[in-house]
Amino acid sequence: MNGRILLALLAAAVAWSASASAADWQPVPGNLMTPWAEKVDPKNPLPEYPRPQLVRAQWQNLNGLWDYAIVDLDAPQPTKFDGKILVPFCVESALSGVKKPVTAKERLWYRRTFAAPDLAGGKRLLLHFGAVDWEAVVSVNGKEQGKHRGGYDPFTFDITDAVKPGDNELVVRVWDSSGANGEPKGKQHYPAIENPGGIMYTPCTGIWQTVWLETVPAASIASLKLVPDVDAGVLRVKVAGRGATDGMMVELIALDGEKEVSKTAGKVGSPIELKVPSAKLWSPDSPFLYNLKVSLRKGDAAVDAVESYFGMRKIALGKDDKGVLRPMLNGQFVFQAGPLDQGFWPDGIYTAPTDEALRFDIEATRKLGMNMARKHVKIEPARWYYWCDKLGLLVWQDMPSGGGGRGGKGGEDGVPASPERAAQFEAELKAMVESFHNHPSIIMWVVFNEGWGQYDTVRLTKWVKELDPTRLTNNASGWTDRKTGDVHDIHAYPGPGAPPVEEARAIVLGEFGGLGLGLENHKWVDKSWGYRGMPDAPTLNRRYLELWMKVRQLCDEKGLSAAVYTQTTDVETECNGLLTYDRRVFKIDAALSSAAILRNEFPPAPEYKTVVPIAPDEAVNWRYTVEKPADGWFKPDFDDSAWKQGPAGFGTQNTPGTTVRTEWKTDNIWVRRDFTLPDGKLGNLMLRIHHDEDAEVFLNGVPAAKLGGHTTQYEEAAISPAALKTLRPGKNTIAIHCRQTMGGQYIDAGLVEEK
Repeated sequence: MNGRILLALLAAAVAWSASASAADWQPVPGNLMTPWAEKVDPKNPLPEYPRPQLVRAQWQNLNGLWDYAIVDLDAPQPTKFDGKILVPFCVESALSGVKKPVTAKERLWYRRTFAAPDLAGGKRLLLHFGAVDWEAVVSVNGKEQGKHRGGYDPFTFDITDAVKPGDNELVVRVWDSSGANGEPKGKQHYPAIENPGGIMYTPCTGIWQTVWLETVPAASIASLKLVPDVDAGVLRVKVAGRGATDGMMVELIALDGEKEVSKTAGKVGSPIELKVPSAKLWSPDSPFLYNLKVSLRKGDAAVDAVESYFGMRKIALGKDDKGVLRPMLNGQFVFQAGPLDQGFWPDGIYTAPTDEALRFDIEATRKLGMNMARKHVKIEPARWYYWCDKLGLLVWQDMPSGGGGRGGKGGEDGVPASPERAAQFEAELKAMVESFHNHPSIIMWVVFNEGWGQYDTVRLTKWVKELDPTRLTNNASGWTDRKTGDVHDIHAYPGPGAPPVEEARAIVLGEFGGLGLGLENHKWVDKSWGYRGMPDAPTLNRRYLELWMKVRQLCDEKGLSAAVYTQTTDVETECNGLLTYDRRVFKIDAALSSAAILRNEFPPAPEYKTVVPIAPDEAVNWRYTVEKPADGWFKPDFDDSAWKQGPAGFGTQNTPGTTVRTEWKTDNIWVRRDFTLPDGKLGNLMLRIHHDEDAEVFLNGVPAAKLGGHTTQYEEAAISPAALKTLRPGKNTIAIHCRQTMGGQYIDAGLVEEK
């Protein structure tokens, strides 16, 4: 039988087998799912070419159903596997079809077969992994091809010498402690999947980005480094070669669509200047991208060719017309407003279900009027940055946090946790900068977040600037600034706030907001929380717009140059999102948000008339107890004569925004009082309340509001319709339970009527 026919039949058999197995695949039930989950094709998940800035025509996607097994750490390769897993979804995800935890005392094994392509004429076969978390050992036909450590950066093995005609076996062995041994992990929750909560989420283990094969010539293009120089009107390019490229030349062609803009040639591995006359500059308002064709040539013949793209843009510090130092995009100050973007998915955990879903988050951010996102302690697949490039979203890219160092206290910097941990952190930090250098959307590298694993901050920030002098550096976002880098970044919840103006660094707000609202049927679990709980969508939107109004004032009056709102979507128990975790509901009105951020247009602030006074208005006596009362304590006819009596507010001195008249220092307090409503019809009644922390409010024995988190001032909150119906002229009763866990504490409330 002809060899080509045999290979074709084997390939068809493999494809048929994958198709047959795919019919049995289903996401694991029980998770919240996004609209794109049903579009996942188990025969061809995430079929798009995964590396948009180095594209070749000949490639084979290896995503799909693989064998998997979870075994003890020291066990040999299993002879029998546990079942099928859908690559590239991590084993903890519903879309993997497995949804099981893998501990640091276990290994995850993957296995599949593939048909080798035609390698005649000295061609080489490359095996690419977008990312595997965390340690991957790769074998082909029983021969180890290499080991990679790092959960976020792409890696490649040349497997030419290991493959044979026909069926080939590919095995990947993975170990991951989700940060227990200090490796960069971001917000993955250790030790397992069972109890993620708060700001830490379900971990990701194993293959979580596309795996693919690529056939290349014996001498080929390995990588590109693209550096736009707007001032000089050139793109500086360095092309790295693979194989015997000595004496070969590189040809570069820049195109505006299909129209050639310029053309030049140079040596492999040497800097080449490609002129870009009268360049169209890239910005969020005009995200223009030039196409780039790169060919490796031997004489007049093209040996290898790839397609790419680039954006001409410049980010640097400069002073505005008032002499305030600002980040300047293409020589102009553009206020940067965007969300803290966690990059988690309820169905895929670290991996978006489809490329359309990946794009949706960026489109949603732009729809809300935002021009930036801070990618928070996670690195995304290259296609996420492609969509940022394409759709015009500025990116602050965090280095994933880990245990590289022991963060210092006060003004002291941290020290390395160990030489090995520091070396691994720095290896992954360098890989991040070098792997994603070419994306014009990325304008800032963030070395540390809030002191997590922080050490040698000045040295590392300077080193990142040396690796990439074309972008801004942020030494530490929030709390642990070491007075180095290009920005001074603080966090303020709910904020906003701004550090003092500096002469050598711009001032930015790396996190603020965190207004929480969990929506029924769109929550990961029943329990949810926010940095400041909101009772309903109207209150959430009102407070959200008030925060952005204050941000605008800080920009104009205090020199603030950027603000990052927490966060793009809810994530698991954390309900601070602009959207729900399943991406089905915008919790924030996109039109109002866009008008506020882009045009400084805000709805008029509501005015209120006091109906039932609060502590700043006058001293009003309440009954109170710090011992758990009998059932029915909130009902109007409850006998509270044994309770103590004192004027509101109740709390500790120096709690922000309070008027403390009665000291309260225990974990819980129950307060109640009668009040009188006047005759006549009242308009829209609302609570005016200051709570630190969680508060349950009852009116005439009916639940009126349940408020999580804490406030730093009196705020209005909606009253439940059922409680509103109980209010009547004459005597009424208000009762509140407030629970406190840490920090300041306070409770007081009254009623207001919206004018």
